[in-house]
Amino acid sequence: MRRATALPKPPAGQPLAESHVWRTLRTLFPYLWRYRLRVLAAMGCLVGAKVANVGVPMIFKEMIDGLSASQQLLALPALLLVLYGALRFSTALFTELREILFARVTQRAVRQVSLEVFRHLHALSLRFHLERQTGGVSRDVERGSRSISSLISYTLYSILPTLVEIGLVLAILFIKYDVGYVVITLVSLAAYVVFTVKVSNWRIDIRRAVNENDSAANTRAVDSLLNYETVKYFNNEAWEARRYDEQLVKWEEAATRSQTTLAFLNLGQAAIIALGVTAMMWRAASGVVAGEMSIGDLVLVNAFLIQLYIPLNFLGVVYREIRQALTDIERMFNLLSEHREIADSPDAHDLPGEAMAISFDAVNFSYEADRPILKDVSFTIPPGKTVAVVGHSGAGKSTLSRLLYRFYDVTGGAIRINGHDLRQLKQGSLRSAIGIVPQDTVLFNDSIFYNIQYGRPEASRDEVLAAARAAQLHDFIESLPQKYDSKVGERGLKLSGGEKQRVAIARALLKNPPILIFDEATSALDSATERAIQGQLEQVARGRTTLVIAHRLSTVMSADEILVMDDGRIVERGRHRDLLSAAGTYARMWTLQQQEEQAAPESSATSSPSGRDDA
Repeated sequence: MRRATALPKPPAGQPLAESHVWRTLRTLFPYLWRYRLRVLAAMGCLVGAKVANVGVPMIFKEMIDGLSASQQLLALPALLLVLYGALRFSTALFTELREILFARVTQRAVRQVSLEVFRHLHALSLRFHLERQTGGVSRDVERGSRSISSLISYTLYSILPTLVEIGLVLAILFIKYDVGYVVITLVSLAAYVVFTVKVSNWRIDIRRAVNENDSAANTRAVDSLLNYETVKYFNNEAWEARRYDEQLVKWEEAATRSQTTLAFLNLGQAAIIALGVTAMMWRAASGVVAGEMSIGDLVLVNAFLIQLYIPLNFLGVVYREIRQALTDIERMFNLLSEHREIADSPDAHDLPGEAMAISFDAVNFSYEADRPILKDVSFTIPPGKTVAVVGHSGAGKSTLSRLLYRFYDVTGGAIRINGHDLRQLKQGSLRSAIGIVPQDTVLFNDSIFYNIQYGRPEASRDEVLAAARAAQLHDFIESLPQKYDSKVGERGLKLSGGEKQRVAIARALLKNPPILIFDEATSALDSATERAIQGQLEQVARGRTTLVIAHRLSTVMSADEILVMDDGRIVERGRHRDLLSAAGTYARMWTLQQQEEQAAPESSATSSPSGRDDA
C-alpha cells in the first residue's frame, strides 16, 4: 500500500495565488449590468416563483384542516383546489420565464469576456507568447469561459432562490407559530453554512492544485503532440509518456485528496441537516399532542422543512462549485491583467502612404538586460531599394525584422520609416505596410486558398488565384484532387518546404505591401528549389523597399547594399563586388560557402548509386 503523500505543489513558475473573490466579481459585474433590465426582470420572476412555491404548502395545510372524518374529497372548496393548481403552475411558469430572460445575458457575457481575452492575448508582446505554455493558456481560457456560465447559473438558479425561500419560510414560521421554530431553523442554517464555508475554503487550495496539475499535464500533452515528428525522429514515445505520467501522478494525488475531503464535507452537512430536521419535527409533534397545533400545521412545517432541505443540501455543492468557478474565472482574468509590453502611445498616428524609406539610427537592443543583441546599428534602406543583412548565426540578423515589425521596442536609438519613429505609429498601420516571407512558414490547418487569402482576407477569389500564379504555385494547386480547397495539415505539414515558401510568397504578394522582409526565406530549401524561388523573390521585391536577411551569400549578390553583421554590430557594408575586393569578413564567408558548395557534388558522386554504402 502506497504511503500518503503531501499535497502536490503546482508546476514551477505557477504558484498558487490568493483568491481575489471581490476583484473577480467586480471585473465580471459590468458584463452583466449592461443588460440590467433583463437582470431585474429575471429577479422579479425569481421572487414570484418562490412566493408561489412557499404558498403551495400553506394551501395544502388549509385543505387538510378543512377535512374531517365525515367529509369527502369532493366537499373541498373548489377555490382551494384551483389555487393549489395555480400556485403549482406559477412556480414552473416564473422559473422558466427567469430562464428565458436571463439566457441571453449569460451567453452574451461569456461571449464578450472570451472575445476580450482572445483579443488581449493577440495584443500581448511576442515575449509573452514565446514564454507561454499554449496548452495551459488554452485550458485556462476554456475553463474560465465555462465557469462564467456556471457562476451565473449557480447564483441565479440556486443561491438567490434558496435565500429568498429561507427568508419567506422564516417569516411565516415567526408569524404563524412561535420564535422557537425560527431559532432552530437559524441555528441549523448557521451551523450548516459555517461548516460548509470552513471546509470548502480548506479545500480551495486542494482544488487549485488539481487545476494547476491538470493544466500542466495538458500543456505537456499538447507540446508533445505538436512536436510529433521530433518524438518519432528520436524514438521517444516512451519518454514522452513517462513525462506525461509524471504530471498525471501529481494530478491523481491532488484529485484523490479532493474527493476524500469532499466525502468528509458531505457527511458533516448531512449530520447537521438531520439534527435540525429532528428538532423541528419533535417540536411540531409536541405541539400537535398538546393541542396547540393541528395536523395541517404539522404537515406545513414538514413541507417547509422538505422544501428547505433539498436546496440547502445542494447549497454545499453549489458553494464549492461557485468557489471553483471563481478560481477559474480569476485565472482567466489574470490573462487580461498581463501587461501589454508594446502598446500604441496616446498620440500615435497612421503611417503615411508615400514611398517608404527605412532607417535604423544607432539602435541598441537586448532581450535580457545582461545580454545585448544589437549594438549601435545604423543603416538606411532608400525607397524601392534592397538591403541585405548577412552574418553568422546569433549575429542579430533576425532581430532586425522583429524590431521593424515592432514586436519589441528598441532599448536605445530609434527605427524610423520616412522619418516617423515606429513608437509614434499605430501598430496596425505599421504592420499593414510590411509583408514578410519567413524562413519557417507556419500555415493554418485549413485550405490552401484560406492560407493565401490570409494575406488580405477581403481579397476576391480572382485576386487569390492571381497571387498564386505570380508565386508559381497555381499549376501545383490545380494538380491536387481538391485544388484550392486542399487542406495543408497542422502547421502546413502536408506541403513540402518549397510549396510552403511559395504559399508565403503568394500571401505577401496578395497583401501588396510597400515594405518586404525576406527572413532567410530560402535557407531551409535545397539548391534547386532555392534557385527557383530566388528568382520569384527578386521579382516580388522589384520596386519595393526590401530588407533581406540571409545566410547564403549567393542569394544577395544583386542587393543594392549588403551589411555584414558580427556580434550585434555592422562590421562591413557595400555591394557584392566591393566587399569581395575588401578581402574582409564577407570575402572569407564567400570563400567558405563556395568551398562547401563545391564539396557537396563531389560527396554525392562518391556515394553508391543504390543510396547505401557497399559492405
